[in-house]
Amino acid sequence: MWDNLVMTDMNRDGMAAETVHLLQDLIRIDTSNPPGNESAAADYIASILHQNSIEPVVIEMAPHRGNVVGRIKGNGSEAPLLLYSHTDVVPVEREHWSVDPFGGMLRDGYVYGRGALDMKGIGAMQLAVFLAIRQQLNEQPGRTLQRDIILAATADEETDTDQGIGPLIVRHPDLLRAQYGLSEFGGYTMYASGKCFYPIQAAEKGTVWMHMSATGRPGHASVPHDDNAVVHLTRAVDKLSRARLPMHVSPIARAYMSGLADGLGGAQGAGIRALLSSTDEKGSPLMERVIRDPGLAGELRAITHNTVTPTGLYAGQKTNVIPSSASAVLDCRTVPGFGGAEMIHELKRALGSAGSMISFEIDSESPPIEFTTNTPLYRIISQTLKHHDPYGIPIPAMLTGATDAKHMAKLGTICYGFSPMKFKPGEHFSDMVHGHNERVSIESLAWGVQALYDVVSHFCGLA
Repeated sequence: MWDNLVMTDMNRDGMAAETVHLLQDLIRIDTSNPPGNESAAADYIASILHQNSIEPVVIEMAPHRGNVVGRIKGNGSEAPLLLYSHTDVVPVEREHWSVDPFGGMLRDGYVYGRGALDMKGIGAMQLAVFLAIRQQLNEQPGRTLQRDIILAATADEETDTDQGIGPLIVRHPDLLRAQYGLSEFGGYTMYASGKCFYPIQAAEKGTVWMHMSATGRPGHASVPHDDNAVVHLTRAVDKLSRARLPMHVSPIARAYMSGLADGLGGAQGAGIRALLSSTDEKGSPLMERVIRDPGLAGELRAITHNTVTPTGLYAGQKTNVIPSSASAVLDCRTVPGFGGAEMIHELKRALGSAGSMISFEIDSESPPIEFTTNTPLYRIISQTLKHHDPYGIPIPAMLTGATDAKHMAKLGTICYGFSPMKFKPGEHFSDMVHGHNERVSIESLAWGVQALYDVVSHFCGLA
C-alpha cells in the first residue's frame, strides 16, 4: 500500500524538522502539573492551527487549564479518527538536571526537556502529521479524506483532577466523538533477548486507590500491649508485600505473551507458552524461573495479576501515645474484569487471619479497559511498523498504568496506544519517562512521525 504515497522525501524531511521545532516550543511552555497552566500550550497550538486555516476550539475547564481541539473534515463515508495527547507534564527536580528542563535544548542529537517523551513529543508528532495532511489537501484540490481527523491536546492527565479530557467528553462529547483514537504508550521499540518488539497498547489496567486501616487499643506507650494498631497495620503491609495474588490472563495479555513466545523462541518462548497453559498455582512461581530478563518478568507479572503497592503510612499524633488506629495508602492496579470490590476480596484472602483487625476504604477507582485488535486500524498499524522495520515484531500489549483512554472509552471509542519511536538497544522508554534529563532523539522523532503519518493517511484514505 506504500506504493501510492504522495509525500516526497523533501516533505518527509520537512515534517521531521517541524516535529522537532514544535516539540522545542512546547517544552519551553512550563505546564508542570500541579498547577498545570496548560492554557499557554493550548493557545500556542491554536495559533499554529489558525496559521494553517484550521479553526480550533479552546475550552478552559478552570482558569489556565486549557484544552484545544481542531478538525480536518472528511467526506463522512467513514467515522472520525481522533489523535489525542495531553499537554501537562510532571514536575521536575531541577537540581538533578544537567540542562534547563524547560529549555528545549538540542544536544548530541537529542531534544532535552520535561515532556520530551511524556507526552509533548507525541503531541508534536500528531500536530506535524495533522498539518502535513492539511497541506496536502490544500495542494491537491479535489482530494478528500474518507473520515474526519480530530486533533485534541488536553489538560490534566498527570493528576486527573477533572480539568481535562474527562469533563470535556461529558460537556462537549461531539467535539471528540470518534470511532478510533490514537495516543500514547505504544509503537515504540522494546528489546528482549536481542529481538525487537513493537508493543501496540490495546488495553490498560484499572486503578483502585484505597486506605487500609487497622484498629487497636489505645494506651500509654510506656506499657506495651499486643493490641497495637500500628503493629497490626505493619504486619498486614508486610504480608501483602510478600503475597502471591491469583494469576488472571486477559485476551490482550494472552496475545502479548503469545507474540513474545513466538518472537523469542527457544527456552524462553517455551517457558512463556507453559505459563499460558499453567494453572494459577503454578503460574507465578514458573514465571520467576523461566523469564531471564527481570524487567520483562516484572511486566508479565503485572499484566497477569492484580497488584498492590503501599505508598504511604499514617498513625499517631504523639510519641508516648499508642494510637487507636493506623492506616496505609494502597495503589492497586486491576486486570480487565476486576474492580475495587474484587480487589479487596483478593487482599482479604491474602491477609488471612492477619486481616481480622483490618478494613479497606476505596478513595477512587477507574476501570480497566481492553479493546479488540480485530480492526482495520490495528492491521494498518501492524503493517506500517513492519514496513518501517522489517525485523521488528508488532504485538498487542497492556499498559500497567493508566491514560486518558479510560475517558475516551466512555464514548465507545476504540483506543490504541501508538506513539511510534525507534530507540537504540539499551534505551528503555520506561526508564526515561518522568526521569531526570528526559529526552528523545531527533532520529527517533523523524522515524516516528513518518510511521504515524503513514498510518493516519492510509487509514483516512489520503494515500
